[in-house]
Amino acid sequence: MSLPDRRFRWLQRGVIAALTMVIVLAASLASPGSAMEATRGGVLPQPLPLFPADNWWNRDISNWPVDSNSSSHISFINSGGTRRLHPDFGGNSGVGFGIYGIPYAVVAGVTSADRKAVDFLYWDESDGVDYQTGAGLPFYPIPPEAVSQPYWIEGGDPGNVDLRSSQDRHLLIVDRERNHLYELYNVYFDGARQQWLAGSGAFFDMNSNIRRPETWTSADAAGLAILPGLVRYDEVYDPNIIEIRHAFRVTVRATNGYVYPASHRAGSTAGALPIGARLRLKANVDITQRSSDPNVQKIFRAMQKYGLIVADNGSDMFVSGTHDSHWNNDVLNPAFRALNANDFEVIQLGYNPPASAAAALSSISVSPATISGGQTGAGVVSLTAPAPAGGAAVSLASANPAVAVPAAVTVPALGTSAGFSLTTSQVSSSTVGNIVASYAGVSKSVTVTVNPAPSPALAALLISPAIVAAGSVAVATVNLTAPAPASGLLVSLSSSRPNLASVPANLLVPAGKTTATFNVKTNFIRRNTVVNIRAMAGGVEKNFALTIVRH
Repeated sequence: MSLPDRRFRWLQRGVIAALTMVIVLAASLASPGSAMEATRGGVLPQPLPLFPADNWWNRDISNWPVDSNSSSHISFINSGGTRRLHPDFGGNSGVGFGIYGIPYAVVAGVTSADRKAVDFLYWDESDGVDYQTGAGLPFYPIPPEAVSQPYWIEGGDPGNVDLRSSQDRHLLIVDRERNHLYELYNVYFDGARQQWLAGSGAFFDMNSNIRRPETWTSADAAGLAILPGLVRYDEVYDPNIIEIRHAFRVTVRATNGYVYPASHRAGSTAGALPIGARLRLKANVDITQRSSDPNVQKIFRAMQKYGLIVADNGSDMFVSGTHDSHWNNDVLNPAFRALNANDFEVIQLGYNPPASAAAALSSISVSPATISGGQTGAGVVSLTAPAPAGGAAVSLASANPAVAVPAAVTVPALGTSAGFSLTTSQVSSSTVGNIVASYAGVSKSVTVTVNPAPSPALAALLISPAIVAAGSVAVATVNLTAPAPASGLLVSLSSSRPNLASVPANLLVPAGKTTATFNVKTNFIRRNTVVNIRAMAGGVEKNFALTIVRH
């Protein structure tokens, strides 16, 4: 994925921060296993397709106008020849853990402890980030199986194998109960740091049509969600699904800017299509002559009605799909090859016909719905259609005495959702109450539970690298089970061999933080030595055996 020329968009931080500042109690690295259930390729939220029916992935474009430069754009794709379609998906490659297509995970029963912070390269255009510091927040419900098991991440290898320099390594996660989608690009789990790393990440509330801010990427170059544009085995071969009702993701070798519904560019090659452009299989193409397989014909009919959306740079006319061991590429490859770029036309670039229905309040959601007193949460209000000129002012009220919300939040003109922050106060016992949103005579509510804040305790002590050359410095990290109190939390430190490995006497974990770091300075030694580094706080002791080796 090409990610050129990053730019801060401070005026747009308000809504994005409200969506991504899901402040939950950090899960202890030493805590028991995940409470949520996770399934590779599990059952998706119903009804299908994903996202609302009027989402850009689900619009019927069969009657939309053709772009005046359609033929020249198709000629660019052909590049002097005849470019044929290719299914960029399938089963296992047969080489190691290699796979074709992009897998996805479906999770349920997500708790605060299941949400992981991700350290992003492009944090300023990612969700789940503290935009003041660039640090990741506990936000993404990443299945723990993805760390060491294959086939959860694009490419096939487990998350603890670093292939970021050679693969896109997308990780797609659906929270089935909330209808939320989380997508990560270029992921890797650093075992030494016990930390997920990624290039970028995005959150999508699939109950709404919220679009990324202009110039922002997502886990895809286009700034769009990936999962709703994949060809999925369950849709193609389920006899109860007569038609596939969404567009597909497609790549081309080069792009030039971007148009709606995309929000991010990935190139500036003259003559190339922009990211977000739509290709439509021509109505006069007789698909029964291109494939006799009725299931493949279902895919081709969707290309005629919903089309293809250019989402990234890659190989020309490669159509994206899911990884599934049931795909038969001996059927797919020749069928797709029977179609070529000349069978397609380009829809008028950026075409977006206005919605006919008036906007009404669709839903209100908050995350987390159960929160500790003193913490901050985020809420989202969604409309059934784009807001009118001047925006839509949605009134907010809290019936929970421990939760404060703004009096109103405005969905901007032509937008379909807006975020808001909610703050909580300390409580001595669980306090339950609704947050109510109202607009144009319609009210929606959601329940928020505020629990007493737990006292922080020492959770773990980690040192990286665990084996250090004599005379160098290692970095140690202290982790707490909950955010430090207003005065911070003082951690006592000591070394079993201070002449060989020295540490400060104390470390203060700042208020509201769950981690802090300190340096371990080592001296030169005559032989390899193991030194025990100890941390103590609140009556809890954690130790780490640091190995010092000679050069």
